Amino acid sequence: MENNSSNRIFYILLFFAVILAGILCKVMSSVFIPTVLSFMLSFVLLPVIKKLNVKTGIPWVISSLIIVLMFLIFIFALTSILVTSLTGIVSELPKYQSRFTSIYKIIADKFGFEIDTSISLFENLWKSLKVREFAQKTAVALSSGVISFSKTMFIISITTAFILIEMRLTKRKIYYAFKKNREQISRISHQIITQTVHYISIKFFISLATGILVFLLTLLIGLDFPVVWGFFAFIMNFIPIFGSTFSVGLTSIFALIQFYPSWGKSLIVFVVMTIFNTTLGNILEPRIEGKNLGISPVAILISLSIWGYIWGFIGMLIAVPLTVIIKIICENIEYLHSVAIILGGDPKRIT
Repeated sequence: MENNSSNRIFYILLFFAVILAGILCKVMSSVFIPTVLSFMLSFVLLPVIKKLNVKTGIPWVISSLIIVLMFLIFIFALTSILVTSLTGIVSELPKYQSRFTSIYKIIADKFGFEIDTSISLFENLWKSLKVREFAQKTAVALSSGVISFSKTMFIISITTAFILIEMRLTKRKIYYAFKKNREQISRISHQIITQTVHYISIKFFISLATGILVFLLTLLIGLDFPVVWGFFAFIMNFIPIFGSTFSVGLTSIFALIQFYPSWGKSLIVFVVMTIFNTTLGNILEPRIEGKNLGISPVAILISLSIWGYIWGFIGMLIAVPLTVIIKIICENIEYLHSVAIILGGDPKRIT
């Protein structure tokens, strides 16, 4: 009787603790997002640094700094290419004016929007959809986006470097800090790092393959800005279920606008991108990934909603790794086994 009462008290306290943690994550997102991203990046780069340290004999600290610096250079080089491509999109907008206008006339007739043929499409949109406030907010966001991104990436890189340097002492610290349950703590940390690296690595290469294929498809078919569509497919593929669908839809819409009134090429883009995502995401990825993660599809949907609400787009990108980490912790704490079973796909793997 007392045991049941203590269990109820524990779960009530756990519920309120989770609510409080969610509020803190939402309120302090500017602090938690770079920190969480730094830890996840550290988990991914750790095996690379270990190999570099063992095979070349380069000291751990130097190896960590080299890898982080290479990552930072890669990110800024990629950002430079994307900024150039996006600038090209803006400069090419007048080219699409007549196509935009033709499509907008069809939509305006169907939905009863007002249209004045004596003014441009954008002025019609401005008048009919009242997008002044939205356009102003978007302009401010874009102007500050580059500075914000550079600042965030710098903070993440510095934090990642310090975490990686500190990781060489992790086993020793666990040994002295947790004398009674050091084996359990070591097992939890090992599982978190292993499964996080496993998931992110597979997701990265599947997403990279998707991005390259989309880039080649749009390049061969003559769609403008293939680098943008390839990168967009790469990033959106990290969001389970919805990401690839949104990528296919947006790219297909742009193809429809560019090739209008011809429908053939836009249909090819839609069909072939769907085949890419189905083959890589629904057939190849599960076979490579196996059942190691064991996360229920319902749990993935809920985690996407929760982390998306708390941290926005970044939260959706890292929702699955965070859910995996939570599940691993729950598996190794007796009181939380039931939570791990609910999050998992097959209860036989936990019990």
